[in-house]
Amino acid sequence: MCLVSNSLLINATWVQPSSFSSSLPSSSSSIFLEIKTCKTLKDLKQLHALKIKTGRIRDSLVAAEILQFCALSDYRDLEYARSVFYQMEEPNCFSWNTIIRVFSNSNDPLQAILIFNDMLHDELVEPNRFTFPSVLKACAQIARLEEGKQVHGQVVKRGLDSDEFVLSNLVRMYVLCGIMKDAHQLFSKTIEYGEALEDSTTNHKLLRVNELSVGMDNSHKKVTSKRRRDGNIVLWNVMIDGYIRLGDFEAARQLFDEMPQRSVVSWNGMIAGYAQNGFFKEAIGIFREMQMVDVRPNYVTLVSVLPAISRLGALELGKWVHVYAEKNRIEVDDVLGSALVDMYSKCGSIEKALQVFERFPKRNVVTWNAIIGGLAMHGRAMDALDHFSKMEQSGVTPSDVTYIGVLSACSHAGLVDEGKSYFRQMVRVGLRPRIEHYGCMVDLLGRAGLLEEAEEIILNMPIEPDDVIWKALLGACKMHGNVEIAKRVAKYLMEMVPHDSGSYVALSNMYASLGNWEAVAQVRLMMKELDIRKDPGCSWIELDGIIHQFLVEDDTHTKAREIHLMLEEMADRLRLAGYTPDTTQVLLNVDEEERESALSYHSEKIAIAFGLISTSPGTTLRIVKNLRICGDCHSSIKLISKIYNRRVVVRDRNRFHHFENGLCSCMDFW
Repeated sequence: MCLVSNSLLINATWVQPSSFSSSLPSSSSSIFLEIKTCKTLKDLKQLHALKIKTGRIRDSLVAAEILQFCALSDYRDLEYARSVFYQMEEPNCFSWNTIIRVFSNSNDPLQAILIFNDMLHDELVEPNRFTFPSVLKACAQIARLEEGKQVHGQVVKRGLDSDEFVLSNLVRMYVLCGIMKDAHQLFSKTIEYGEALEDSTTNHKLLRVNELSVGMDNSHKKVTSKRRRDGNIVLWNVMIDGYIRLGDFEAARQLFDEMPQRSVVSWNGMIAGYAQNGFFKEAIGIFREMQMVDVRPNYVTLVSVLPAISRLGALELGKWVHVYAEKNRIEVDDVLGSALVDMYSKCGSIEKALQVFERFPKRNVVTWNAIIGGLAMHGRAMDALDHFSKMEQSGVTPSDVTYIGVLSACSHAGLVDEGKSYFRQMVRVGLRPRIEHYGCMVDLLGRAGLLEEAEEIILNMPIEPDDVIWKALLGACKMHGNVEIAKRVAKYLMEMVPHDSGSYVALSNMYASLGNWEAVAQVRLMMKELDIRKDPGCSWIELDGIIHQFLVEDDTHTKAREIHLMLEEMADRLRLAGYTPDTTQVLLNVDEEERESALSYHSEKIAIAFGLISTSPGTTLRIVKNLRICGDCHSSIKLISKIYNRRVVVRDRNRFHHFENGLCSCMDFW
């Protein structure tokens, strides 16, 4: 197989590189010096052609060095490396390992497995402990479990199943293929093997009597021990990541707690795993533990924890992260910068989000999307659209995510014509609308009362509608009291997600708001028979870096008595200010007094009461709620902001409400 040599000798005229000496070296060791003079792949190819012409390519050392250059240097060319390798007359194990390792790290790891298969058929060479890690890595990258098992068999056949390095890569392969049972068995074996080696090394050291020998052994032991410790940490991290991938956070946390040593990567893995799977409090809890044991967060830590901080509205902790990044000179690039903009936006401080955005020396589509989405969330539609215009003027091309922010801004402000225009513009520039874009349009039309048009969009979408888009229409039906469309939508939802409480609750609430208690009872009975339970209202408030959570009618807080007294005071002062409870918001068939009492104990009101008794006068209160804020709470909080001279920022499931001096930023359109 001499494809490269033939093409070089037939199609190219040999031109000796100026850096080569005119007299060719005679010993094989000189190849090192010649390879050093190659500054480009072209130089290497010329050298290669010369070695073919002079017959020196038959020297295994010469061929191996040429292979290494074209496979591992900054000028690597993997296809050329493969051709060089297959021209070698008798490649040794080192050369086989080189080419396998290179492809295992490439975008085509399957080639590493195929080359390994060729190696098994070569009678002149045997795979060794350095071969298998690369092959196993290739199997893991493309989740080729069957091939991985066959490689495992080869490992056992050659007696390498006690090699720590090989075992570690076997564990990784099974983890990335999702076979945690086998991975855990091998993991336990690897840990036991490592401990045995550690004991053996220690006992061997104790037998030394010569001081010089002891000193040399100490140095060697430190290096070996560090490598083994670092390798073990990586292995523990791989196992934890495997359990996180499968959603088994209990097993992941148990392993994490049992780790003899942890690296910053260990902490980052747990934080990111929790945050990306909706366990936001747990992510922040791990982050706090990390600080308590004096492990310094790095760039990845901050990027991982900020989404959890954002979701819980933990502004003070978010500010700490920002200050930490600046003090420790962690680069606020587009990823971290966008995460900070998103955090400040979702924690209710859009002004700070704008400040961070304005500091960016260079803005890309990700940073623009973050600020446009943030402004939309806060109901600042015109500012969001203005930033969209500036983005286009700056030469940054909007993405489909950009248009989600723009359409959302139009929806929150009731800008129907503008929203339609931007949707058409998106299609015109060649962006294919996703389900989120159609969802924004349905929300926009639904809020404006154009329910038939919104339903028409869903029915004629080129993609299958999901439950989220139907729920948006169902919510609009409740807002405008359209029972007929609501019934149709609820039927779709009950068939699509039969055990999701959302559609049942929305339909029940609509009947209740119309006073149709018989229909309410039928829906509730259906929920009971299917064992479907309504998600309880829940609100959070952060004070002094601690997140306090409250449910509807919650009396479990340590300050429950003081909170109850403040709720009574709030109710009295609201009445004196002329407030009348909107009992139509109480969707229960009870008397008027019970309805008024139920309204007083909505979770956001409890959170506000706690905030009032826990902070000094004038302090802004920031509340996060898991559901859409009800009309009565909205009216109450407007008055509370005036009565107590407080700015109250509430983030509900849909958007932000900034209450101040008796008014709300949403202008009562939400």
